[in-house]
Amino acid sequence: MAEGSTEIPAREAMEFDVVIAGGGPAGLATAIRLKQLAAESGSDLSVVVVEKGSEIGAHILSGAVIDPIGLDRLLPEWRGDPERPLTTQVEKDEFLFLGAGGGVKIPTVTLPRLMNNHGNFIGSLGNVARWLGRQAEALGVEIYPGFPASELLIEDGKVVGVATGDMGLDRSGEPKGDFTRGMELRGRYTVLAEGARGSLTKQAIARYELNKNSDHQKYGLGVKELWQVQPDKFRRGLVQHSMGWPLPNKAGGGSWLYHYDDNLVSVGFVTHLNYENPTLSPFDEFQRVKTHPMIRDTFEGAKRIGYGARAIMEGGWQSVPRLTFPGGCLVGDSAGFVNVPRIKGSHNALLSGMLAAEHLFEALVAGRGQDEVEGYEEAWRGSEIGHDLYRVRNVKPLWSRYGTLVGIGLGGVDMWMTELLGSSLFGTLSHGKPDHESLKPLSEVTPIRYPRPDGVLTFDRLSSVFLSNTNHEEDQPVHLKVKDMELQKRSEHDVFGGPSGRYCPAGVYEWLEEGTEPRFVINAQNCVHCKTCDIKDPNQNITWVTPEGGGGPNYAGM
Repeated sequence: MAEGSTEIPAREAMEFDVVIAGGGPAGLATAIRLKQLAAESGSDLSVVVVEKGSEIGAHILSGAVIDPIGLDRLLPEWRGDPERPLTTQVEKDEFLFLGAGGGVKIPTVTLPRLMNNHGNFIGSLGNVARWLGRQAEALGVEIYPGFPASELLIEDGKVVGVATGDMGLDRSGEPKGDFTRGMELRGRYTVLAEGARGSLTKQAIARYELNKNSDHQKYGLGVKELWQVQPDKFRRGLVQHSMGWPLPNKAGGGSWLYHYDDNLVSVGFVTHLNYENPTLSPFDEFQRVKTHPMIRDTFEGAKRIGYGARAIMEGGWQSVPRLTFPGGCLVGDSAGFVNVPRIKGSHNALLSGMLAAEHLFEALVAGRGQDEVEGYEEAWRGSEIGHDLYRVRNVKPLWSRYGTLVGIGLGGVDMWMTELLGSSLFGTLSHGKPDHESLKPLSEVTPIRYPRPDGVLTFDRLSSVFLSNTNHEEDQPVHLKVKDMELQKRSEHDVFGGPSGRYCPAGVYEWLEEGTEPRFVINAQNCVHCKTCDIKDPNQNITWVTPEGGGGPNYAGM
């Protein structure tokens, strides 16, 4: 580009057999399985993975208790690898129902067998992704971290690849001195493996009406901390889940505590995003649950070493959109394969990547490209993924309709019926309205007042974001797009009381009362890419798009 010129050069293009957007477990499993199949047949395929994080695993966040079925199927020798990412097996399950001053342990014998975690592993899903990345590269997969896929390339109605975002733009969108044009990565097929609420996945679902025959997608927000605890407080292999306090009965969610590796405890809280009170703060509910008498003792003398947050797909069986479109498909959390009662999705992410790869490979061998690989769509409901999701399909709708006390009880009955009889009296229930329509006006609720953090057990947002190692180039276009600022003031602020400042777990949004007119401030540098604003804004007036390459959290061991 000539000095002083604002003319944007054309993008360079690279050609591949398969382009994968997203370097999480689903995308990497797709890439690995494609390469395995090519090697088995004596052929070769060119496969590329682009990842928006600064490295593979940088943006991966999960509890995580991992069902090893996916790893066992994809890489059967993984348990013998001295660098394997999972070494702690579950040794004990505990389920708690909490009240404000106490609680009870729910006997595990009353729970459906699918809730049993024995045989599963506790660890860092980010480290699993890093390990999978190394396996993929050893097979010849090209991986480009720090290059977010920001645009779907569509020609003649077919997806022909993705384009990575331009870098070196200033806040107004003008090129700076270090401007670099994005690349076009063109493929015979394109796989969207972006995780929950991916920006390209949203576009594909809307463009091809992939959700016209499915229920509304539902979401939760998971907020997590990683702690190094004292040896006498550590219970290796313990998996503990809770429901109830501090959430009100009509707001769903619960906590987890997982003990693993070297005195590490993963603690977190999931808040279902169909809550009604606009003053509810998922971040502060998480801080409160750590103070409960049945939980706080774990953290005596401990040190908090990590923090993060991300949206979770909770719609399950009813809400999975059509997985295929002309030129590509959805895998993993882009499709919504999380089993909500089990709080697990990584096993289905791996299995879906493998299933997609097998159908894509068959099409590629047949000389096809940029058509719709319908076999993948037709296969998933009859696979392990479909079986896993079908058994729990009514738990979330029952919880939403009847609240925690009654809904969880009915959900347990439904799971037992499905497990023992293969069917349910409830049939398959609908989720009802989408999460962004659930908020009540501020005038109709009792505001929630949260205690100030003590800096020892409970913390504020900004000190938490610091632990996530989040960084964005300050002088770049804001990646959180408000379509109508006047609507944001008239509705989000005046009617709902500014819930964006509460639902965001990273302190991105603020309403500053200055003079007679409040001002909406977006601290985009704080964004941990959880996508909650894109989901929960009552007017769907905020859109999350990819920032400049490598921006966002840099999670270590999360």
